[in-house]
Amino acid sequence: MLLRIFGYLFGIGVALVLLVSIAVAWYISGLVDDLPDYDVLADYEPPVTTRIHASDGTLIAEFARERRLYVPIQAVPNLLKAAYISAEDKNFYTHGGIDYVGILRAIVQNVRAYGSGQRMVGASTITQQIAKNFLLTNERSLDRKIKEAILAVRIEGTYSKNKILELYLNDIFLGLGSYGVAAAALTYFDKSLDQLTLSESAYLAALPKAPNNYHPFRYTQRALERRNWVIDRMVENGYATEAEGEAAKAEDLGVVVRSRQDRVLAADYYAEDVRRQLIAMFGEDALYEGGLSVRTSLDLEVQAMARKAMIDGLLAFDTEQGWRGPITEIDVSYDWGAGLAELSPLSDVPEWRLAVVLSVSDTEAEIGLRTGLVPGTTRVGPKRDTGVIPFSEMEWAKWAVGDRKGKAIKTPADVLSVGDVVYAQVAEGSPGQYRLRQIPEVGGGLVVMDPHTGRVLAMVGGFSFAESQFNRATQAMRQPGSSFKPFVYASALDSGYTPASVILDAPIAIDPGFGQPLWRPQNYSKEFYGPSTLRTGIEKSRNVMTVRLAQDLGMPIVAEYARRFGVYDELGPYLPLSLGSGETTVMRMVAGYSVFANGGRAVRPTLIDRIQNRFGETVFRHDTRGCEGCEAAEWTGQDEPVIIDDREQVLDPMTAYQITSMLEGVVQRGTATAVYQALERPVAGKTGTTNDYRDAWFVGFSPDLAVGVYVGYDQPRSLGRTATGGRLAAPIFTEFMQMALVDAAPVPFRIPDGMTLIPINRRTGKVAPEGSPDTILEAFKPGTGPLQTTTVIGTADTIRDSSDRRLFNRQSDRPRRNGLFNRLFGR
Repeated sequence: MLLRIFGYLFGIGVALVLLVSIAVAWYISGLVDDLPDYDVLADYEPPVTTRIHASDGTLIAEFARERRLYVPIQAVPNLLKAAYISAEDKNFYTHGGIDYVGILRAIVQNVRAYGSGQRMVGASTITQQIAKNFLLTNERSLDRKIKEAILAVRIEGTYSKNKILELYLNDIFLGLGSYGVAAAALTYFDKSLDQLTLSESAYLAALPKAPNNYHPFRYTQRALERRNWVIDRMVENGYATEAEGEAAKAEDLGVVVRSRQDRVLAADYYAEDVRRQLIAMFGEDALYEGGLSVRTSLDLEVQAMARKAMIDGLLAFDTEQGWRGPITEIDVSYDWGAGLAELSPLSDVPEWRLAVVLSVSDTEAEIGLRTGLVPGTTRVGPKRDTGVIPFSEMEWAKWAVGDRKGKAIKTPADVLSVGDVVYAQVAEGSPGQYRLRQIPEVGGGLVVMDPHTGRVLAMVGGFSFAESQFNRATQAMRQPGSSFKPFVYASALDSGYTPASVILDAPIAIDPGFGQPLWRPQNYSKEFYGPSTLRTGIEKSRNVMTVRLAQDLGMPIVAEYARRFGVYDELGPYLPLSLGSGETTVMRMVAGYSVFANGGRAVRPTLIDRIQNRFGETVFRHDTRGCEGCEAAEWTGQDEPVIIDDREQVLDPMTAYQITSMLEGVVQRGTATAVYQALERPVAGKTGTTNDYRDAWFVGFSPDLAVGVYVGYDQPRSLGRTATGGRLAAPIFTEFMQMALVDAAPVPFRIPDGMTLIPINRRTGKVAPEGSPDTILEAFKPGTGPLQTTTVIGTADTIRDSSDRRLFNRQSDRPRRNGLFNRLFGR
């Protein structure tokens, strides 16, 4: 009977076990059928940071939705691997995806901790975390936990331990916006992985569970305790000696948070323009997730020079206009440091500091200087720096607004009051003394380009990117004024005119049609000078001569040349446009002038030299020239490799030199003589000033460097009656070129083969007797030369009806068109 009862019970137990097993198998089979495909891990490409580099490899900017740098497991130091394994999965290299020993240990520890308030521990392996993070959700449920375990076993059976660890170390979020260990090492310590110490590796390994709970500044003590716990586990597991562990625990966290701002001062405008170009080329996903490596043409030394020249120029003009008042006011009767810390200074003008006026005397103003916040907190540091602004450093600040506008100041109280918040800059050679500063209201743009390749070496889009992200070098569409005239003269020279051709500088009236009043262009001086050579016309920037020349040529020809030079996409056939009344950008103007400097070859401006994808494959290269023989493994007596120049010839090389020579005359004898006096080397360029003095330009070049400068208000208005291109823009160009060419030997402009240099009188254009005044060596193409008799262009008509569509008006002895002109226009 007893045996029978036990038999019944055993049978019932077996049946129950079978039923439970069947139920569990049925339940798990349902989960298995719904499991995601873990094979996707083999082709996993996580979002990776796109990095922008200067031409020398210096990092200038990063763009990412998740800041991650993917590194292969071979590049991860053993010390860092050991730290994560000790902290997260000590049996990683021995279990098959599930750590059963670890599960039992966690159960025992959690039972002991239950009700005591101690932290509960988990038993998920690194492989299980991979399954959850890559293939599942963060849902807290039994279903998800079972799926996670099944996937972990399958993953272990498919991938190597190193591959699993590689995926884990590159995917985890570690706080402060960083994903993966490589990005975290840079963010927390500004180091590469191979530079991390035992202490630093342990701190990074302490972060995966809850990065915000171990914030290095907000919860420093908690972070130290967690780091020390990881170090103890590393010692316990044999990855470090006890002495090494104790030494590491004695160290501070040593966190130095790496700034997310652009890594190079003044590269903000450049990097932002690169960002826009990358989006246009590849789309936003590729930019923010594709891990592109972008090598730009930015030259850091040239960029620093360009920034200084631009800032100096804008400040010089702005201080002449006067003081517009403080930024704001704060109460200094309590802790002024806290109030000042709430204001954000210009992050890209580190030479300036925000300050508040504490007191004002007859000779100076005492100021309190802004102290930054404690890193990672909203608390102000205890330090309070003070200084003084002597009256001599604020004398420029006559009021530009209000009832006191234009009045000279006699004491600091005429400018500043207690509580005023202003910018201050250290006065050189005077410790503790500062200069009063204000953000310039005027803007401007500057571009520096290699005229032979189109590589943009530097770009300044305004005074401060932090103050305004509008790039005045590439986005501001402004009238170039007289700086456009060289393109009119170049089209004439390419059409058969010579620098010695004579044009009438006399009053002219143009009928614009449609019932509009006659247009009567004027020279800047309001005077007329009679017959003058083309050279004189451009050197002295004669408006009337330019209009007559464009009228004689026909504006369609001028428009075609402007398009081929890249200055305009389409230029209307209207004579006022010959004086630069059409709108374009600094970048386009510099590219156009580069054609003169490089012998007539088309220039394609670029900020980007090369782009590589995350695998190191080149997906874009600016230089498309071919190179025959460059791939030879060794030299066996063959000829040198030949680089094939595929740039389009848009201007006769001789014409390019002629216009270059004439633009040299602009800086030697014309509207920009201060440039030549300061540089005393071969340089060519042209000033530009628009109607009502709204825009001031100077675009110029040396044999191997092209530079363009524009100055003007963002909302166009007059800069003042003395604000010409020669006075505002040319000094910026000059200061930059002085710095850029300081160590370079003067190089003359290259004269094309076949060009003839003949001494002529620069005023009359005729052959000059030896030793006569006003004699210059003028460049002539083969078959041309100085006129024996003067033929004045522009004497046939003084009024031209806009309905007359002829390219040329009546004139005897027409200039002979050359071969390039015929190829361009079929004439």
